[in-house]
This record gives sequence, C-alpha cells and structure tokens, in this order.
Amino acid sequence: MRARQGRRLGQRGPARQPGSDALTILSLGLAQAATHRLFALYRLIALRGLRRGEAVGLRWKDVDLTAGTAGVHWQITQLGWEPVQGRPKTEASDRTIALDADTVTALRAHRRHQAAERLAAGEAWTNSGFAFTDEIGRPLHPQQVSDQFYQLAFQVGLPPVRLHDLRHGAASLMLAAGVDLKVVQETLGHVSSTFTRDTYTSVYPEVARAAAESTAALVNTAATSAQTARLITLPNQT
Repeated sequence: MRARQGRRLGQRGPARQPGSDALTILSLGLAQAATHRLFALYRLIALRGLRRGEAVGLRWKDVDLTAGTAGVHWQITQLGWEPVQGRPKTEASDRTIALDADTVTALRAHRRHQAAERLAAGEAWTNSGFAFTDEIGRPLHPQQVSDQFYQLAFQVGLPPVRLHDLRHGAASLMLAAGVDLKVVQETLGHVSSTFTRDTYTSVYPEVARAAAESTAALVNTAATSAQTARLITLPNQT
C-alpha cells in the first residue's frame, strides 16, 4: 500500500497557470466540500493561501477565533513518505494570518465536530493538539489530505487540479480584489513582494492597471472638486 502511495507522490500533474479557474475551483470545490470533515482545512488553503503542510500542522493553541487570527508556526511535511514535523523554514513563513468571519465560523464548527469525535473515541483519543486530525486525534498525513481533495475534485467534475492550486487561486483572488501586494506576500509567507509579483505575473498586470485607473480617477475627482470649490469662492467682480 505504501509503495503504491509513494509512487503516486512522485507523479506531479501538469503545471497550471497560477489562479486559473480559481473562481470555479472555489465555488464548486468548496461547495462540494462543505459537508466534508476537512472543509475548514480546504477553506484555509483556498482563501488564506496556506501551504498543505501549514494547514495540516495548524495547532489549536495558535488559533484565536475571538480575534480572528491563526498563527502559522508549525508544519507537517513529507520526506519521501514519512511525515516530518517542524517549524516553517523561513521567518516569512512563520506568520500570523487574519481570518474572515465565515472561516472563523467553519473552524468553530470543525472544533465542535472534533470534540464529538473525541468523546466517541474515549480512551483511544490522542491529544495531539492539532486542529485537523483523524477520527482518534492523530495528526493527518499530508498525502491523505491531498488524496481526499482529489476525490472531491473528481466528484464535482473539476478538471485535473492539485491541492496547491487552491493556494495559487487564493493569491490570484486577493490580487484581483485589490489587496495590497505587501499584504498578499505576508499572508502567503513569501520572502519578498517581488517573488509574489513575479509568481503571479498573469494576474498582477491587470491589478496594476486597475490600480492605475483607480488612482487616476481619485486624482481627477479631487482636482474637479478643488476646481469647483475655487469657482464657488471666487469674489464677485464689478
């Protein structure tokens, strides 16, 4: 079984344009995953751009649902087939991200479901402290998370898509929504905003053009308002 799974790990799908079909993946994929026990995990990747290992390694002690934040301070990656735990490799990757209200709601629901699983497991429960675990509290294997996502994608009829494409989609959607490049960089845990811009070259020019138009419109509006005010306050000349 492991040999078969290990071979699958080395089989990478064709590279997709970062963020391509992002809206389709998010709307259809998340709708299909809404009742899945790992829905909150997939939502974090799709909207907040977590890497797979960061999502799998998320710990409850690093999550503040009241403040709406999640600390990305631990990860579970793979060395061959074996899962490896540790801190993020770079200072930029070790970060705290903001959570939207719907993601907070999803995490609250997930925590309640996990509490029910803990009660059902009884003494078999492993108190690992991770936000996402199997049915008896053990940390998830990263490939297990990918395999379940591939199954969901197939069921909803999406084209071949990798779990990592959700992260690309999150970045593209943030940029398209006009989120500042520096904020996107910090949310994704990139070392520099230059790397973020260069990675999403297909999206960034559109965002830059939109920002230019918005800036010009703002300046034009301000100039028009100033001119109008000047005309209004001109003294009467006789």
